[in-house]
Amino acid sequence: MSRLGAPLPRHLHPVAWWVWAVGLAVACSRTTNPLLLLLAVAVAGLVVVAKRGSSPWARAFRLYLGLGAFVVVVRVVLHVLVGFKFGEHRLWTLPSVDLPGITLLGPLYLEGLLAAAVEGLRLAAIIACIGAANALANPKRLLRAVPAALHEVGTAVVIAVTVAPQLADSVQRVRRARALRGEGGTGLRAVGRVALPVLQDTLDRSLLLASAMDSRGYGRRVAQGTLARRATATLTLVGLLGAALGTYGLLDTSAPALVGAPMLVAGLGLCAAGMVVGGRAVHRTVYRRDPWALPEWVVAGSGVLATVAVLAQATVAPAGLAQPLSPLAPPALPLLAVAGLLVAALPAFLAPSPPVPRRESS
Repeated sequence: MSRLGAPLPRHLHPVAWWVWAVGLAVACSRTTNPLLLLLAVAVAGLVVVAKRGSSPWARAFRLYLGLGAFVVVVRVVLHVLVGFKFGEHRLWTLPSVDLPGITLLGPLYLEGLLAAAVEGLRLAAIIACIGAANALANPKRLLRAVPAALHEVGTAVVIAVTVAPQLADSVQRVRRARALRGEGGTGLRAVGRVALPVLQDTLDRSLLLASAMDSRGYGRRVAQGTLARRATATLTLVGLLGAALGTYGLLDTSAPALVGAPMLVAGLGLCAAGMVVGGRAVHRTVYRRDPWALPEWVVAGSGVLATVAVLAQATVAPAGLAQPLSPLAPPALPLLAVAGLLVAALPAFLAPSPPVPRRESS
């Protein structure tokens, strides 16, 4: 912290951004209220605009927004084609085609279309939250924070989450190159001309990344004894099975009490033990570890509070979290859930900004 109380520019711990984003995504997954979902997307966009850096992956957030809009459109189109038609307010009656076990098209109702759009919006909001974490968290720093036992899995995940940022950067590089040559044009015809250079540039950058990681020892196989491998595999598999059963028990109210939180805690404990046993065989050094200080707690805590507020709203007044369809009515504005989502916007004002590159500051 600076003397005036404003945080000094620095890179925030990537795990804090992911905890914040996952908390916001979990809050979105618990509601079908379009007002809350749009508020969550607005909060994610506000934080990204306020705290993103100049790295290539920071400019990929709009790709996730576009993907979310595409998901909403596809969800509505699927409802029109093969969805379950219900409601009282009939909009149109399309010619129906009866096939074995399914009916295409048919009458369209306002309630059905609205339900499909809200379901698509919920998935789009979750995608936007994950995109916000991808835009704010440095994937290379995230790889350093992955536990040693998950090093190989973490390497694959980090490479996977950097595909979209690299694709966005390649599109901009190709568009700049075309502009310098005096080649303009927009629309579908320009997409066909840009797609091949973008694909080639993305593959070249991926090969360079793979070569750089291979030269630094990433992806190497570590010699490990048979007993250690079996113990790691057994603990991890049993732990994952226990965590899955515990999660099912929490979601299913008719499940026995033991198949719930106790099973989930035991499964997570076995998974942690498996990671500890497997991590003993992986030796690596980290230069200049990312600190976990007060800003990290604020960012991670704001995301967790958003989830807690929505869960509390589901306990106190669950009707406010859903879009009323029968009878059709405007969505409510539950104050507790709104307050939780607004708390998730605090990182836009309290989190430190990323350092400005020297070239941009000059």
